[in-house]
Amino acid sequence: MISDKTGKNQHGSIIPTNLYKEPAPIKDKENPFESMMERFDLAANLLGLDPGIYNYLKRPVKQIITSVPIIMDHGGIEVFEGYRVIHNEILGPSKGGIRYAPDVTLDEMKALAAWMTWKCSIVSIPFGGAKGGIICDPSKMSNGEIERMTRRFTSNLLDVFGPERDIPAPDMNTNEQTMAWIMDTYSMHMRRNETAVVTGKPSILGGSLGRREATGRGVMIVSISALNKLGINPKHATAVVQGFGNVGSVSAKLLSEQGVKIIGLSDINGALYNKDGFNLPDVIEFADKNGTILGYPRAEVITNEELLELDCDLLVPAAKEDQITSHNANKLKCRIIAEGANGPTSAKADPILQEKGILVIPDILANAGGVTVSYFEWVQDRMGYFWTLHLVNERLERMMDEAFINVYKSAENYNVTLRIGAYILAIDKVAKTLKIRGIYA
Repeated sequence: MISDKTGKNQHGSIIPTNLYKEPAPIKDKENPFESMMERFDLAANLLGLDPGIYNYLKRPVKQIITSVPIIMDHGGIEVFEGYRVIHNEILGPSKGGIRYAPDVTLDEMKALAAWMTWKCSIVSIPFGGAKGGIICDPSKMSNGEIERMTRRFTSNLLDVFGPERDIPAPDMNTNEQTMAWIMDTYSMHMRRNETAVVTGKPSILGGSLGRREATGRGVMIVSISALNKLGINPKHATAVVQGFGNVGSVSAKLLSEQGVKIIGLSDINGALYNKDGFNLPDVIEFADKNGTILGYPRAEVITNEELLELDCDLLVPAAKEDQITSHNANKLKCRIIAEGANGPTSAKADPILQEKGILVIPDILANAGGVTVSYFEWVQDRMGYFWTLHLVNERLERMMDEAFINVYKSAENYNVTLRIGAYILAIDKVAKTLKIRGIYA
C-alpha cells in the first residue's frame, strides 16, 4: 500500500503531496496499453488487490485478429487486418467501438478495451469493455469498399458479436451507417432482426435519440459539476476546447449554453482564439459549410501549442491521444481539464498537473456519456419501447452527476487524484463482482 499526505490547493483541488515522484526527463511512453497499466497498477496497489484478481483483470479475456479480404472497385483483392479485443465480461456483455484507421494497433485496442471496462463500471452500467478496429485508410476507399469491408469483418465475427455477448458502436471513422451495415449483416445471418447487436445506429433502425450528442453532453455535465465544486460560477468561466469533431463541437456548444465563455477552439487544420468568446452556433455553421473552423473571420489564428497554454478555467482536450505530456504540462494555465478524448494526457504528465493543482476529470469519467446513452439504446431496443429526448438527457445527467460525486469521494477517501480515484472505484467494483461470481473451473 502506498501512503501519502494530501491537501487541497486554493482552488479546492485534491492534491496528494507525495504520491508521485518527479518524473525523469525522458520521452513520454507512447504505448497506450503501458500508459493505462501505469494507472491500473497504482490503483491496484492502493486497493491491496489480490494478486490473482490483479492478473485476471490486467489481461483481456479475448483477442481476435482476423483477415478481411474484399474485392476492390478496380477488381483486385485487398486483405485488411481487423481486431476485436474483449477485455472483460464480469459486469455483463462487452461493449466498445470499432475504428477504421491506418495506425490501428493491437496494443491500442487492448488499452481502449480496458478503459471501456473501467468506464462502464464508473457509470454503473452492466457492460464489460471491448474495442475493435481495422487497419485501413477510409479516406482512400469508396463507400462500396468500406461497406464490403464492414460486412466481411462482421461475418468473420458472428460468433463474437451478439446482444448478450459483444456490442459494437461507432468510433474513429465509423458512424451510424457503419453500424447499420453491421446490424443488417448480423441480422441476415441470424434470420431475424437483431437491432440490439450494435448501438449508435440511425434512429429509424432503433437508434436512441440523443446518442450523437451524448459524449459531448457528458463532458459538459461533469465540467459544470467540477466548476461548481471549485466554487467557479459557470457564467463567469472561460474554456478552451481542443478538437472540433463530434465531441469537441457538442461540448463547446453545450458549455456555451451554460454561460461558459469559449475563448479557444481548434480542429485538425489549426487553432483559433477570441478573448471575447466565440458564437458557437455561428462557428458550427461555418465549419459545416467549409469543412474546417480555420478561416473563421472573428478570431485570431494561433498554434495548437498556444491553444493548450491559454489562461482559462476549463480545458477540454477532445482531439487525439497524448496531447498533454511531460513536455508541455508545466505550461498549462487552466484550473480544470475535462478529458473529452481517450488518453489525451500521458501518464508522465499526471504528476506535473497534480503539482500545479489542476483538477483533471479523467477520460474514463468525462467521456462516459457516450457509452451511457449506448446502454440506453440497448435497453430500448430490447424493450421495443423508445424514450423521448428529454428523458434520455435527464437520465444521462443523473448518472453522470452520480458518477462524478462517487469518483470525487473515492479520490478523497484514498487521498489521490480524480484519475486514480476513478480507477480505484472501477477496479474495486469489478473485483468484488468477480469474487462473488467466483472462477469457474
